[in-house]
Parts: sequence; C-alpha cells; structure tokens
Amino acid sequence: MNKPGCKVLVVGRDAVWLREAIKGLNHNAHQESGAFGLSFVPAASAADAQVAVRDDGSIQIVLIDSQDLDQPLLPFVDWLGDFRPELSLYVLLGRGEERAQVANLLGETLSGYFMRDEQDWAGWRHILQAEIAEKAATPFFDALKRYVELAKDSWHTPGHSGGDSLRGSPWVGDFYQFLGENTLRADLSVSVPMLDSLLHPAGVINDAQALAARAFGARRTYFATNGSSTANKVILQTLLAPGDTLLLDRNCHKSVHHATILSGARPVYLESTLNRRYGLFGPVPKQTILDALAAYPSARVLILTSSTYDGLCYDLAPIIAAAHECGVKVVVDEAWYGFARFHPAMRPTALECGADYVTQSTHKVLSALSQASMIHVNDPAFDAHLFRENFNMHASTSPQYSIIASLDVARKQAMMEGYTLIDRALGIARELRELIAGTGVFRVLELDDLLPAELASDAIRLDPTKLTIDISDSGYSGAELRDILLERFNIQVEKTTFNTLTLLVTIGTTRSKASRLLDALMRVARDKRTPRRPPQLPALPGLGRLVCLPRDAFYEAGEMLPLLDDDGRPNVELAGRVACDQVTPYPPGIPVWTPGQQISDEAVSYLGRVTRMQKDLELHGVEQDGDGYYVRVLRLEDEQMLKFDRNAR
Repeated sequence: MNKPGCKVLVVGRDAVWLREAIKGLNHNAHQESGAFGLSFVPAASAADAQVAVRDDGSIQIVLIDSQDLDQPLLPFVDWLGDFRPELSLYVLLGRGEERAQVANLLGETLSGYFMRDEQDWAGWRHILQAEIAEKAATPFFDALKRYVELAKDSWHTPGHSGGDSLRGSPWVGDFYQFLGENTLRADLSVSVPMLDSLLHPAGVINDAQALAARAFGARRTYFATNGSSTANKVILQTLLAPGDTLLLDRNCHKSVHHATILSGARPVYLESTLNRRYGLFGPVPKQTILDALAAYPSARVLILTSSTYDGLCYDLAPIIAAAHECGVKVVVDEAWYGFARFHPAMRPTALECGADYVTQSTHKVLSALSQASMIHVNDPAFDAHLFRENFNMHASTSPQYSIIASLDVARKQAMMEGYTLIDRALGIARELRELIAGTGVFRVLELDDLLPAELASDAIRLDPTKLTIDISDSGYSGAELRDILLERFNIQVEKTTFNTLTLLVTIGTTRSKASRLLDALMRVARDKRTPRRPPQLPALPGLGRLVCLPRDAFYEAGEMLPLLDDDGRPNVELAGRVACDQVTPYPPGIPVWTPGQQISDEAVSYLGRVTRMQKDLELHGVEQDGDGYYVRVLRLEDEQMLKFDRNAR
C-alpha cells in the first residue's frame, strides 16, 4: 500500500532564515518518523507559493512568515483560503508585531501562529503534525476496525452473527467468500455502544460528522445511509408545515415530489428548460425563479438542483440572495456535485453561495458506498431538535455501519488528496473531449451545445466531468450504442437519450479506462451506419392546475381509469379529472402530472404518443395490467371536499 506524504510550505523572502528553518524542520521531522511522511518545502515569495499550492496537492499546510512576506498578509491568506479551503494556514509573528490582524483571522481562516524568533523546530513540527492528524482522522472507521479486531462473540443482531451462519455453509458459503470476512464482521447493530448511534450521536459518529462539517464548510453535517432521497425528505419535512408553499423545479428528483406529499406542502412548480435537439432538461431560468418569489410572498422554501444530471450548474449566489430577501429558505440538491469543494475549478459550492441546506450523494462522486449521503446545514435559524425528530422518522434504527464508515473515509480522502484526484479527473476529461472529437463521428457537447436559449444570460456553468456525447452521426440510437459498449467492450455508461451518451469522469477514473473507452468509440466509429433522422419526442405539456394539496389527493383511495380506450387512443374520460399519483415516463423522466393536479387533454395525448413511440419506455405511477395502463384519480364526489382556494398565495 502506498504511504502518504504531506508537505508544509514555508513562505518568506529572508533566504538565510528560510534555509535554516527548512533544514531544522526537516531534520526534526526525519528524526521522528511520523505516520504522514511530513516534509517541509520553501517558497521565496507569495507568487512562488501560489504556484506550489496549485501544482502540488500534497501540500497540506502553509506556514507564512508575516514579517518578511513580499505582499500584504491578508490578501494572500484570503487567496489561499479561496483557492484551496482544505489547507491549514499558520503565521509566523515577530516579537513587536501587532497581533490584532492575526487574532481577527484565528478561527476563521488561520489555524494558529508561532513566534518567529523562537525557532522551536520540534515544537512547531509537533503542532503541525497534530493538525494533519486531526484532518486525517477517521474516528468512526477507526472504532469500527478496532471493534472487529476485538473479535467479540455476537449475541445480538444481525442474525448472521458476523458471518458465522454463512461461513462453511454448503448452500450459501459462496456469499461469505464473495463479501469477505471483514465486511460481515463489520455488519453490526446499535447493540455495540462503542460505535455510537446514528439516531442520537454522541461519540465517534458525532466526531466524524463534525470533521465533515469542517471539510465541506457547513455549520453542521449529518450522515445519511438512505441516500439523498431520504435527505431531501427530512429537510423539507423539517421546514414545511401542511399548507406551506414550496417553490420547486418540475424536473427535481422524485424524492422532492415525495417530500411534497409527506410534508403536506402546497407546491408551485417551476418549469425547467428543455434542449429539444438532445432531449435534455436544464435549470429553471433565473427570471422564472425571481418571478415566482415575487408572485408567492408566502413561500417558505425554494429547492433547486445544481448541478443537474448533465452537469449544468446555476449561478446560485444572486438567486439565494433574492430568496433570502423574501424570507425564503434555500435547499440545494447537490447530489451530483459533492466533490466541488475540493477544487477551485468546480467552486463556488452551494454552501459558499449561501444555501441554507445542501444534500449530497457522497457515493455518486466520492469514495463512499452506495446510499452514503450527507446533509449540510448553514441555516442560522436551524431547529436541531425538530430536524432530529424528522431525521429519526425516516432513518433506519439499524443503519449499515460500513456505509457510515465509508462517509468518514470519503471525507478524509477529499481533505487529504481530493485536490490531486479531482485535478487528475479534470485532466482526463479535457483529453477525452479532444480525443473523442478526433473520431470524426462522436463529439462531447460543450456548454453552448447544452444550454437552451432561455439560459443564455443566466451565467450557467458546466461541470466538465460530466461528458455528454453526441452520437447522432454514428447511425446508432443511444440504447443500441449502450448495449454495444457493454456487450462488446465491457463498458457501462451512466445514461442515454435517443442521440446522446452520458459518461461520468470521477476520482476513480484511470487513464487505462479512458484508453479503453476511446478505443471502443474509435472501433464503433469505423463501423458507423448511415445517420438516421433522430426521433422527436412530443413537447412536454404544461402541468395542470393544482386543485388540492398533493398529500390530500395521494391519500384518497381514488379510482382506476384506463389511460387509453379500447381503440388505443387517449381516454377522453381522464381529461379534467384530478390525479392521485405522480405519473412520469422514462425517458425523459419529467412528471406529466403530480397528485392534486387536474389532468389535461394535452397530458393524456402526450402519454398516448410516448407509449406508442418508445419501445423501452418505463411509465412510473401507473398500474399495468397486461398491455394496458391504468391511472388513479380522485372520485368525483371527493373533489369538491378537497378543493382549496386556488387564488391563495
């Protein structure tokens, strides 16, 4: 296993002192064999330091000689903190130097300071090594490893007793061999006090969450083992009471729609943009959001998704500022962007833009197990008790401890080598863009290709690690090319549309994988077919009028009506009825109607067309009986009872 290496960058113009300091600090570090491979390197100027911090991800600490710096201290410290916020910054002070400006920075940007003239190499090295140890700590993972190593007899759940029921079984012993001993020994329960409780953390889970809050720039962070789906529900149920108004993107994750039902909120759906050429949905236009804030002064919460599945990121700061001026809390679903804090090319993050709550699917883009997610809180009016009650309502009393450990480990890796790994991923993504274009058949779409005209002035950014490839000239459909890559070349893509493939470049992407991908695309390009006219999906109809709260419609028994009549045409009896369920065709994955909405002729016709056009269609929210689809709607006698004042704001 590779051993870690950490560097402390010492910055100052005094060449004699700097040489002596580097020599003394390294001599002391070499005498004391630490766990982090600590070494000290010089920078003769602030400019040299900036280059070093940019080029060398192993630099974890910057020690600044404030008495002999070639530019003002505060701007330099601010630049370091902005460029790589995971760095620890220390300052060397002279004897007669005023400490006021440094004192103001302590607890904010600076981690501490030393007296320059003391030249206490051993003392400084001990403190700096302790700083790295704190950043690199994994309190929960360490406790889990210690407990497994203790090899305690299990007289508690789970029933496999650390794998003992599986090991040696002639029927299921292969499952034990497949997972491995440590995985099963680490599958424990709340019966083990030293591993703390996710529902009421006061020990190592609490410590791990505090380290995550520091790493991601939050006031508080909570670990979730049910994915961002549960995280979104917890937040919205905390912030919203029945009847409260919620502003949400129609194209948000289905968990947000589910949270609307659970909380009893009254939704105001904001229409997202559509790139008709590629069938890709983008952000809500900024003006649409601002108009909604003005039109609904009673709104309590705004929730947005940034980045989108395809990598489009809002210019969040002005939107959040406008929402806060209206007294609206802002929640950002950052499921696909949880790594952004650790590289300047990806920032600012939603938290840095002022979001009150952020959910992140840590497992999607960092080194965590599936379902591992985080909730970050920066709301100054945060009600910790109410949040905890809602969290416990949704979380399992038997969480998977390996998922918790993976969150601890993913945070450590992001802090200690995230900059290096993300920089490598960005480099691979840049190379792939160029090389894929060189096939002459495939092309990675750029921001201008992806942006609908409505977003041209909204300062939308593109996450370059999301590669959306235009496959139109290959003659293959997205589904066909997906299957070719999987079956012939052992390559699994993230998603497809009728004329695009989406690939994710992550911190786990290697140049070998990139080479195999490029080779596969070049081979397919040589076998290209005559390009076909891409199918045009019918325009998505607007959402119908909201007749009653989604919760009220969802919990009614309702009645089932066929989507199509006996002749396969749209059922005219559905028009005007009120939906009980959310109906969503995949693709494109956008709800055609949601609970409580009046069903329009256009919506029924749209579903009729897509069911005929798309052989691999998934239609969620309907019941399928043979070849027929049935949808649940309110009984006519229930509609009048549930209707609310539709003029209310």
